[in-house]
Amino acid sequence: MASITANDILIEYDTFGAPTGRPLLLIMGLGAQMTRWRRELCELLAAQGHYVIRFDNRDVGLSQKFGAAGMPDMAKIFAQATAGEPVSAAYSLSDMANDAAALLTALDIQAAHICGASLGGMIVQIMALEHGSRVKSMTSIMSTTGDPTLPKATPEAMAALMSPAGKSLEEVLDRAVKNAAVIGGPGFPAPEAEIRALAQSDYERSFYPEGVVRQMAAVAATGNRRPRLEKLVMPTLVIHGQNDPLIPVSGGMDTQAAIQNAVLKVFEGMGHNLPQPLWGGIVEAISTHTRAHD
Repeated sequence: MASITANDILIEYDTFGAPTGRPLLLIMGLGAQMTRWRRELCELLAAQGHYVIRFDNRDVGLSQKFGAAGMPDMAKIFAQATAGEPVSAAYSLSDMANDAAALLTALDIQAAHICGASLGGMIVQIMALEHGSRVKSMTSIMSTTGDPTLPKATPEAMAALMSPAGKSLEEVLDRAVKNAAVIGGPGFPAPEAEIRALAQSDYERSFYPEGVVRQMAAVAATGNRRPRLEKLVMPTLVIHGQNDPLIPVSGGMDTQAAIQNAVLKVFEGMGHNLPQPLWGGIVEAISTHTRAHD
């Protein structure tokens, strides 16, 4: 792993595979460190001819934090968003997309295939809209268009998302186990020991829950992307879990419907996660897509 300055901030990143391969930029979701793109998954993608780049978004992991901006008033922000008023946020998804494009520049990559999960899917959509010349193809995983008329998360999934992060290691690990049971799909339950090990690794690498709140505010500030996506011309693959309780599969279906000629692949039994038993199918889908549009 290494750090580099891009878009005037410090970004932590990592690469897999030969630099001569098809560049594939991976963007992770809300509050998730780049290590949630598991090393083994990145190696599988690299084995398919990709030069894989993963990185920590701003305000998470080892990338630059925005603590000086303070904690957003989420009640006020949600009220502003609901009323259709401008949202007060430290930064937007456009700023996060700018980070990703600037990282490519810093790494001397003119254009890349981009792939984002959850919040990362929203960022790659913005990147395709605002930095189209830097994007060869887009893959949006378990994400949505932001259309407010779409079905919402289940109450249980929303409660899991908004639950206190905890302070001690034990509190963080217990929360991780509880949340995985709620947002993970019924077809591929992860062993508790694996969940705890991943959560402990995250905690020891960087524990910064306030960054999650500012990223939430960025989503609210960006609003509905669907009208813009309807005008997007970009090779697009949409991947979603049939059993996603946090961002229902209708979000993926709407993304596919909004973007001209987009392809949708739905995995039965998958929730709001990337279960290891599905890595083979996910890697195959992404690799087929990038080969066709390189």
